Amino acid sequence: MQGVLTGFAVIAAVIAVGYVLGLRGHLGPQGREVLTKLAFHVASPALLFTTLATADLSVVFSSRLLVTALSTLAVAGVFVAVGVVRGWGVGRTTIGALCSGYVNSGNLGIPIAVYVLGDASLVAPVLLFQLVLVTPVAVTILDLAGGDGKDPLWRRLLTPLRNPIALGSLAGVAVAASGLRVPDPVMDPVTLIGNMSVPAVLLAFGISLCGSTMPLRGVERRPVLLAVALKTVGQPAVAWALASGVFGLRGAQLLDVVVTSALPAAQNLYTYASTYGVGERLARDAILVSTVVSVPVLVGVAAVLG
Repeated sequence: MQGVLTGFAVIAAVIAVGYVLGLRGHLGPQGREVLTKLAFHVASPALLFTTLATADLSVVFSSRLLVTALSTLAVAGVFVAVGVVRGWGVGRTTIGALCSGYVNSGNLGIPIAVYVLGDASLVAPVLLFQLVLVTPVAVTILDLAGGDGKDPLWRRLLTPLRNPIALGSLAGVAVAASGLRVPDPVMDPVTLIGNMSVPAVLLAFGISLCGSTMPLRGVERRPVLLAVALKTVGQPAVAWALASGVFGLRGAQLLDVVVTSALPAAQNLYTYASTYGVGERLARDAILVSTVVSVPVLVGVAAVLG
């Protein structure tokens, strides 16, 4: 209970600061855009590199990762199927699919793992899966969907190698796999830059709320409702079914995978939507609503399975 409330309180406080900044115009009319670009092109790649460069890649072979991967693919697949039928477009559907299954494993998942699960490293499988596989694939799709289709095939195939998010992730994995230790004079400034990522994302998100309409209105209402339902109810339900019925997880291990799956959509998804200029309202509303709805869901999961 304490971990859930602490994690949400931290996020809410930083978003509130961003809202006040936007309300008073302290950062000017381009403040949100600057923060978004800073996070996407500089801070987030640095954070991904430092996180993955020191990660234990052996967690890739754990049953927890399989549960995370399968539950993510299940709910994202449902959103993609609906998006195709409804004609929501590649970019918009990609953002919605991310909001349906990409959990806030960093700035919210870590404190909840500490206070609810008792071990911050328990979010490592979902964190690695999202950083190593989901993020590079998603941003590549967004890159290709936003192109004019005139680039040669070889250039389109090399899209991941031109994306800062994908580059940061792949570089970090390469360092971890090689076993090399990055010298402190190199790692320290990169770590310092990476520490700007989460605050920049949350502040930009807070600024985006200024002057915006209430969520769950307008043309994005149905996609938002679908993404929130899949994220807060569908994904933890699928994770529970897989963990207990297929992989035979019980006790603390079962609690671990269900709690991490019940985390709300990550705030950095708004950064991706804003950077590519697609599904911004969808991402903003889905993140906001799923964050609010996930509070009682996480409390209930912790009470039942804990």
